[in-house]
Amino acid sequence: MESLYTPLAAFLALILLPPLYRVLRGPTVFDRLLGASVIGNKTIVISCLFGFAFGRIEMFLDIALGYAILNFVGAVAIEKYFSSEEASR
Repeated sequence: MESLYTPLAAFLALILLPPLYRVLRGPTVFDRLLGASVIGNKTIVISCLFGFAFGRIEMFLDIALGYAILNFVGAVAIEKYFSSEEASR
């Protein structure tokens, strides 16, 4: 089972490329925000895979939960900022 973690993490890292393209070339700020959120969510999954691979899931799960909270709060804050800026135009 442990030999499955490395190719799975490599595959998840590979499918981070389309959201990265959306972050770099997104036509609107909201497309870029969505791409950044997708990258954050996949990073959380990859960190959990590392926890399973190293046999320390409790440590990596704590890190993933902290990262998920930061990802969510950051996305909400940026969305509120830009939506209020759009409304003022």
